[in-house]
Order: sequence, then C-alpha cells, then structure tokens
Amino acid sequence: MPSAVIALLLAATFVTATISGIFGMAGGLILMGVLASLVPVATAMVMHGFIQIVSNGSRAFLLRQHISWAITGRYALGIGAAIALIWLIAWRPTQPVVFILLGLTGLLVWVPKGWVDINVERRFQAELCGFLVQTLNTIAGVAGPLLDLFFVKSQIPRQAVVATKAITQVMAHAVKIAFWGWPLLAMLSAPDGEAMAGLPPLWVFAVVVPLSLAGTWLGGLILERMTDANFRTWTKWIVTATGLVYLWQGFSLL
Repeated sequence: MPSAVIALLLAATFVTATISGIFGMAGGLILMGVLASLVPVATAMVMHGFIQIVSNGSRAFLLRQHISWAITGRYALGIGAAIALIWLIAWRPTQPVVFILLGLTGLLVWVPKGWVDINVERRFQAELCGFLVQTLNTIAGVAGPLLDLFFVKSQIPRQAVVATKAITQVMAHAVKIAFWGWPLLAMLSAPDGEAMAGLPPLWVFAVVVPLSLAGTWLGGLILERMTDANFRTWTKWIVTATGLVYLWQGFSLL
C-alpha cells in the first residue's frame, strides 16, 4: 500500500473518530466511503469494522456512566435474528452498490419524523432497531442514520444517546467483521492475494488505535460544549452532505 494512501487512512481515522465522538455517527459513514474508495469492499468492511470497534468502544468507555443498559440488552436480542437473515441471504454488494447504499443511508435523516413513529424506549422497538440496524450495517457497512431514527423521539439526553449508540455499534461491527472476514480470507489465500486485498502493513492497525482514541477524546470535549439543538442540526446536515456525495459516486461507478 502506497505511503500516501496510508497517510490518508490515518488522517481519516482521527478526523472521523472526532466527528463520531461529537455526534455518535457521521464519522463512520465518512470513513466507510474513504476505505471503499481505496481498497476492495471486503477489506474496507473488515478495516472499517476494526477501526469503528476501537472508536465506538473507547467512546462507550468514556461515557459508560450514561449507557442505557436496558436498551442495549433489548437491542442485542434483535441482532440474533439479523444474523440468521444475513447468513441465509449470503449476499455481498459490489463497490458501486456499497456507495449507493451508503448514500441512501445518509438520506434517512430526512425521513419525516411523523412518518416513522418509532422510539427505542418503547416496547419491542429496541429489538426491531437491533434487527434492522445490524442487517444494514453488515451489508452496507454503516447504519448510523437508521440507528438515529430510533433515538430522535427518545427522551434521553445527548450523552446517553451517544453512549448507548456506541456500545450497540461495537456489537454491530463485530458481526460485520465476521461476515466479511470469510471472503477476505479467501482472497488472501489466493496467489498474489495480499496485493489483491490491499491490506496495509500490520503496524497501521496498531497506530489507528491511539489515533481513534485521541479523536474520540477530542470529540467528547466538543460534545460537552454543544447544546442538544445544535447537536441534532449539525448531525443532520453533515450526514446529508456525505450521503449525496456517495450517491453521486455510486452512480458514477455504475
């Protein structure tokens, strides 16, 4: 992997971890697009999953006192049903389809809240959230805007929103790594597989950990200075802009 690509990957890790530390999403959406532009889809999914587990895991740890464990436990129940569906379908999208799915996912923030009467605090809706978010996250790589739809009508404060979403995303990305790890291993086992996979040197995986932690810490500081209203407004516009870029890129590749 060229040095310029490695530098871009490391910079994207820090910047997107900071964005996620502030908004609880958006950073992962941006990072997935960067990775999908640089390496094969399977490699992008596994690398994204690894980085996001570090980023979300550190964010969940820093805000652990705000995590809603009741919602997290119910969310985990939905993951089981999603895993069964994902392995039954056994479909993996191509690069253009990944970008289109990412773009459509970003535009979910514009779904009128009156059209979708969902709230993660209600009965059975955290379980539904786990099922839908896990399915989309595994196939498209990111499901933050869909996850956010289940939280916009909740009454929990912004710190609890970010913390609870973070711990659920740790679980979601772990499943994604398992799903996409098989085709990546098959690619690596082929002649010249390492070059085809486009994996960076192992030291890069070690460096992204402190970069992700630093970005998460910085994002947390900014979050504390932000109001709930600004938090939701900035989230919407950042995700929308990112989604439009990915739609353009996906249709261009087609």
